[in-house]
Amino acid sequence: MGGGGARPGRLLPVLALLSWVAGLGVAEETPSRIPADKLLVITVATKENDGFHRFMNSAKYFNYTVKVLGQGQEWRGGDGMNSIGGGQKVRLIKEAMAQYASQEDLVILFTECFDVVFAGGPEELLRKFQKTNHKVVFAADGILWPDKRLADKYPVVHIGKRYLNSGGFIGYAPYINHLVQQWNLQDNDDDQLFYTKIYIDPVKREAFNITLDHKCKIFQALNGATDEVVLKFENAKSRVKNTFYETLPVVINGNGPTKILLNYFGNYVPNSWTQEKGCTLCDFDTIDLSAVDVHPKVTIGVFIEQPTPFLPRFLDLLLTLDYPKEALRLFIHNKEVYHEKDIKVFFDKAKHEISTIKIVGPEENLSQAEARNMGMDFCRQDKKCDYYFSVDADVVLTNPRTLKLLIEQNRKIIAPLVTRHGKLWSNFWGALSPDGYYARSEDYVDIVQGNRVGIWNVPYMANVYLIQGKTLRSEMRERNYFVRDKLDPDMALCRNAREMGMFMYISNRHEFGRLLSTANYNTSHFNNDLWQIFENPVDWKEKYINRDYPKIFTENIVEQPCPDVFWFPIFSERACDELVEEMEHYGKWSGGKHHDSRISGGYENVPTDDIHMKQIDLENVWLHFIREFIAPVTLKVFAGYYTKGFALLNFVVKYSPERQRSLRPHHDASTFTINIALNNVGEDFQGGGCKFLRYNCSIESPRKGWSFMHPGRLTHLHEGLPVKNGTRYIAVSFIDP
Repeated sequence: MGGGGARPGRLLPVLALLSWVAGLGVAEETPSRIPADKLLVITVATKENDGFHRFMNSAKYFNYTVKVLGQGQEWRGGDGMNSIGGGQKVRLIKEAMAQYASQEDLVILFTECFDVVFAGGPEELLRKFQKTNHKVVFAADGILWPDKRLADKYPVVHIGKRYLNSGGFIGYAPYINHLVQQWNLQDNDDDQLFYTKIYIDPVKREAFNITLDHKCKIFQALNGATDEVVLKFENAKSRVKNTFYETLPVVINGNGPTKILLNYFGNYVPNSWTQEKGCTLCDFDTIDLSAVDVHPKVTIGVFIEQPTPFLPRFLDLLLTLDYPKEALRLFIHNKEVYHEKDIKVFFDKAKHEISTIKIVGPEENLSQAEARNMGMDFCRQDKKCDYYFSVDADVVLTNPRTLKLLIEQNRKIIAPLVTRHGKLWSNFWGALSPDGYYARSEDYVDIVQGNRVGIWNVPYMANVYLIQGKTLRSEMRERNYFVRDKLDPDMALCRNAREMGMFMYISNRHEFGRLLSTANYNTSHFNNDLWQIFENPVDWKEKYINRDYPKIFTENIVEQPCPDVFWFPIFSERACDELVEEMEHYGKWSGGKHHDSRISGGYENVPTDDIHMKQIDLENVWLHFIREFIAPVTLKVFAGYYTKGFALLNFVVKYSPERQRSLRPHHDASTFTINIALNNVGEDFQGGGCKFLRYNCSIESPRKGWSFMHPGRLTHLHEGLPVKNGTRYIAVSFIDP
């Protein structure tokens, strides 16, 4: 609603207008302060949306008395933003003012509601109105709308905004009544042009005693003024400040294309979030799931749109959600043939817990938009579906209560904050650039880093979000929300939601999880996650580092089975298995020959049957692993020695009776060596182990995933004990050669 207009219509003759003013009973000066109960706020809303409820909540916060006109009526006042119209509002005000026309001490405030919040209370508003010493005060604007040809007819303003904005005005009831009684146009004519033509007429302007709020003391129209306004925290309050005029406006209007900025301010004003109290509205209108007998039905839409690391873990996490499985349904879209084996394994587990699982595979050749529309329809078409929870495969939900926590916030659309580890990359944008892409809001970093905690109205969210089922079947009943121009599906969804006036929220009230990086995921290996140590270090560590590894530094679990031979957990069972699988998949074992073109000089004095990490392109990953996880242990056990974390030789050795069963005594070409057991003695092989000859000390029962660390060149002459049967695998590095 709102905008400009067309025909001038017939105004009262000037003489009649002057006669009316002369007979008006309102005194020219009002020496005493106007009591708050003499203020009535009037607004027009033919429907209720998120913006309307936000406006009403801000009015309630300050105890404004609000009269809403037009409820339940059809809107015939034009198409809205950037178009003329809005006359229906004037007509409705005209009809409503008849009952207030004679109340000379009543002050009427008209304001838009869908894109307005109150930043101050009635007392402040009335005080500022009285100080103007005028009977009617309109909001002022730096932009002339809708007829720019009228610019020269406006009074000259030396300081402040020059043009009238009809989104907000305040005045004594008799004056407001007489003002709107002059309306005799159509509902789709322009309200702002109507008021403008009264204001630019010197006789009428003086007769109605109209002025504009030139310095934005009462009204702040944001359009054209985004560089003037800032968020201000002072005296435990959140306010919008106009830095050009050093004023604190009471009524903030996100007119024109400034809805996103208003949403940003609305996250704080009026005192929705303060530095002292934090989020004051986070627990408003919430749901307590602990008090319900039957949990809401939820459809989970899963989207695997590109090769994604750690996918089996992602799928398994869905089954660990703290939510009754009988209340869940699953829709899975898998675009990648590469992941079909993972989907099958997951389905065989999940079908025993979740009764309805719909899988759409790569053979359907769906676009992302088509798949996401299909997933949304899976909930929309089921009247029993209370919520639709969409989650992409690059989301790691580490909080099992994520689904419950989002449902309890009771928002139409809400997303949990997830971020890339160690980066400011997240699943939301705090602002948009003029072309509709990412822009950083002032509070983005604070929200991502958890310095400001709450529920945030944002213009864009992706990857994971919850939508109410009733919202899908009402406001979002159209079926093509993921298609819009040439936008990505998530951008299309958010733009469509914004244009419908639907608020999208992001919650950082809890730690929910993180985002994976998928951009450089290479699927040419056998176990591709092994290469993710750089892109997704946290996930790599969770999958491949032994869970007891931290105890090395907290519980002193490092053992010393032989002098200066230290033994500690380093790899998970999965790491051991995948490394062995990778080597066997490559298959080019050296055969334990002395002549070896892989090393400098081409000759190995004490050869092993091995494959070098370089051969499978794992060298850089392995060296990083040494620096990140071996170096800290080195410093602990060899006090004062700081390793460079470099190794010329990194390889996996294969011992078996058929090929090479043992290794003769030798020194390693290293300052220190690590030797990691990759499989289990007694299960996978018999015999084996390592003997340190100088100390006559043997280790014959190496533990899978545990590493020996011992000096290399001088003191620790050692040999590989013979394997009796089976196959033994170890990973070896000669560090700091």
